[in-house]
Amino acid sequence: MKKGVAMEFRDAWSIACKDLRIELRSRILTNQIAPYTLLIVVLFGFALDADTQTLRDTGPGLFWVAVLLIALLAIQRAVKIEDDDAARERMLLTPVHSSSVFLGKAIALFIQLVALEILLFFVMLALFDLSVEDPLLICLSAILATIGVASSGTLYGVIAAGVGVRETLLPILLLPVLAPIAIGATRTFGDAFGRVDADGWAWLGLLSVFAVVYTVLGMLAYGQLVEDA
Repeated sequence: MKKGVAMEFRDAWSIACKDLRIELRSRILTNQIAPYTLLIVVLFGFALDADTQTLRDTGPGLFWVAVLLIALLAIQRAVKIEDDDAARERMLLTPVHSSSVFLGKAIALFIQLVALEILLFFVMLALFDLSVEDPLLICLSAILATIGVASSGTLYGVIAAGVGVRETLLPILLLPVLAPIAIGATRTFGDAFGRVDADGWAWLGLLSVFAVVYTVLGMLAYGQLVEDA
């Protein structure tokens, strides 16, 4: 049993590394998506430069809106690449379990999002003059929220894959799912920055539920969804 679980995680990591190598070669995320998102944050910062209080209050929300934008663009790109060469179908013909395929793709998306979140975070600290009062809450909320975004994004990406208008359908399907995650992450960030009177640790529980539910659901349903796509 332990050997089987270890093998599944090894397969998942191999798939994640494969997806990350594809992204590193194309550099779409780093050369196009990340600069565009940073530009939004920078322009917003300069637009409200005279109103420091508003900048500090809206910083956490703007951060997670930018993360969701990055996630949507990254998921749409991943779906397009795999549709073009039928990678998902070929992957399921191999001995690799479908849950490992799902985990690998979710891990790859998670790593990409975390890297860009770190960049966005320090840009936001510099532009919005924010100070972190609870670093642990920041780290835990970012990790759990990103797991939820990566898992749900990978799951809904394959749901939209079989539809010809996936570029339009994916945001329609995914944004209502991501909204509670964004709200919870914004509230925990606001509490960690001392900008809102909210119990960030209680909101952290909501983020934990979303992370677990969509990870388990994706592992169970991914194979069948790929076959039906």
